[in-house]
Formats: sequence, structure tokens, C-alpha cells
Amino acid sequence: MSIDISKSAAETIALRRGKSLTTIVSEEIERLIISGHLKPGDRINEHRLADSLDVNRGVLREARSGLVRSGLLVSVPNRGVFVRVVSHGELFENSEMREVITGFICQQAARKATDEDRQRLRDILAQLNTAVADHDGQKYDQANTYFHQTLMTMADHGRAAGFYDDLVRESHLARKLVLTEQKQMKSSNVEHTEIVNAILEGDSERAREAGERHVRNGRYRWLQTLENP
Repeated sequence: MSIDISKSAAETIALRRGKSLTTIVSEEIERLIISGHLKPGDRINEHRLADSLDVNRGVLREARSGLVRSGLLVSVPNRGVFVRVVSHGELFENSEMREVITGFICQQAARKATDEDRQRLRDILAQLNTAVADHDGQKYDQANTYFHQTLMTMADHGRAAGFYDDLVRESHLARKLVLTEQKQMKSSNVEHTEIVNAILEGDSERAREAGERHVRNGRYRWLQTLENP
């Protein structure tokens, strides 16, 4: 299996040897998982990854151990380290927790939003609308990720951000259930619009409800993909 190491990661490693290589390598392995180049159940080939990233195997093992602790990888005695396989039950519980935290994040964003924040949300919503009109699932997914990252920044709540990042990282293990179908993108973007409108109007309670509803409906869309693959 060939490893698709991003050019930016290789350049970063070459140019920033003074920085923690472990962090850079961890981020690159996580990118490979999120992008689907490393899939749930895949074994981590220590030798190949170390060669591809041009780092020694000690650095790779340290990065790998951190990803085991974070839950992206799992170590199986006498067999090796593998990309974690998350059960449907775990993903359902993950979504339930993201529903609560996303609602809280939207509530805080509505309370703390600046004029600059509001304009940024309008701009992102325009990008989402364009992706839907163009039937471009990849651009929609990218804009969707940026949208939720922006809400997190606006909320400015460290503990919520930590919990949310862990949940999103775990949910990426089933990432190939991406919003790519036109009907799903449209439904999802209607919910984005509801969140943005509530924040623009400074209605924190409505923003919380819209955020919770967005994740809850996303869970229903995911369940439908399981019933009708």
C-alpha cells in the first residue's frame, strides 16, 4: 500500500526541524486517516511511514503512541497498531454528545459575536451555497468544516473546544459517509442558514436549538445511509 504523504507536511518537516517532529508526524498521520488514505482497520506500517516522512522510527513511535491515547489508533498485542474501527453504537453516542456541545457552542457564539465574526459567517454561508449549487461535495465538506471551526473560535470556550475536537476526531473514522448527495447537502445547508440567522440576530437560545437540531438531523441522515447504502 503506497502512502500519500502531503507535500506540505514533508516541507514542514524539512524546514522546521527545531519544532517538535512528533507533533508534525501526529498531525500528518491524522490527516491520512481523515482523508481516507488510511482506513479503519488498516495496520500502521512503521517502516514505510518513517521513510515517507523522513523521520526516525523513534519519533514515529512517539507520535503513534499519542494517537493511540487519543483514540484514533489502537494497539493490538503481538499484531501491531491499527486505525481504530468505531462501532455504529459508538458513533451514535458520539453524535448525541456532539449535539449537546454544538448547541452550547452556537449559543456562546451568538452571545460573543463581533461584527467581523458575523461577516465571516455570511461569507462562509455564501461558499456553502455555491458548493450546493455546483453539486460539489468536496467543496461543501471543506466549507462545512470551516463553518464549525469558525463557530468554535467565536464561542471562545477552551473546555468545550477540547471535548468537541475529540468527538470530531473520532467521528472522522467513519468519514466516508460524507455529505456529497445533493439532497443531503441542501438539507444540511438549510440548517446552517438557521444557525447563522440566529447568531446574526443575537438570539442565543434560538442559536442553541438550531445547533442541536443540525447535529440531530445529521444523525438521522447518517442512519438513513446505513439503511439505504
